[in-house]
Amino acid sequence: MTPVPEGVPESAVLALRDVRIRDEVNDREIVHGVSFELTPGRVVGIVGESGSGKTLTCRAALGILPEHFVVSGGSIEITGHDIAGLTPARWVDLRGGTISAVFQDPASYLNPSIPVGRQIAEVSRVKKGLNRRAARHRALELLAAVRLRDPELVYGQFTFELSGGMLQRVLIAAAIAAGPKVLIADEATTALDVTVQAEILDLLADLRERTGLALVVVSHDLAVVAQVCDEVLVMRSGEVVEQGPTAQVLYQPRHEYTRLLIDEHEQYGLDRFLDAPAADAPEVDGSGDHLGAGEKELDRVR
Repeated sequence: MTPVPEGVPESAVLALRDVRIRDEVNDREIVHGVSFELTPGRVVGIVGESGSGKTLTCRAALGILPEHFVVSGGSIEITGHDIAGLTPARWVDLRGGTISAVFQDPASYLNPSIPVGRQIAEVSRVKKGLNRRAARHRALELLAAVRLRDPELVYGQFTFELSGGMLQRVLIAAAIAAGPKVLIADEATTALDVTVQAEILDLLADLRERTGLALVVVSHDLAVVAQVCDEVLVMRSGEVVEQGPTAQVLYQPRHEYTRLLIDEHEQYGLDRFLDAPAADAPEVDGSGDHLGAGEKELDRVR
């Protein structure tokens, strides 16, 4: 990735401005004005309960809204191009090559009758024009990049031979095979146990640092957001009720619903991450900027 000259702001690779989504069958607005910008190497988190509109928002950015749902207001831009007028052929080019996604149940997005390595290789052949040998080599590189211990073995395995954590790594490898600028991880760690979840989050953070990949992390779990995100949007009933730097939202929540989420996670979800001494917790200055990163941030959520 070519570095941006010092002092020159980076252009957003994904920008949502006052995005509204309507259910045309029931004639009602489901998402009410979501806005955020994502630049290379940055991570935006979207949190909220089921039905809050976070997944619909991401599907709108991917151009895969369910039938009868439409973007009824605002705009979505990918690398500066408004998606409103994109043709199906242009969407084929963008998905995978510029913006990609991983979802909660990786087995649903992989073909059980084809070895997983061949499926990753096929992405490289279609999107990058690689020949069969080069695509296989690229797939092996990607399997190693997502920290699967024996890429040669995994390349020839089928989905039923792999664990949930391994399948999620395979899906991430396929999602980044064409070198996208944006990756949307929609509840990508929800079905995994705590240890594997931490490994997947660490992997995403590593990809971000090495490649400049921009991430949208969708989760109902504030602990996930606290580990990897620079900015967070809290959604409820289709509306963004709070938005700002992660430290500010978690440590100085202003909305009652955000405080409720934090209280619930203190009781049920955050304790497993609170392994750093309280004295090592980061400070938060008056601007809301956090001085520190990673799991230590969670010590101050209490």
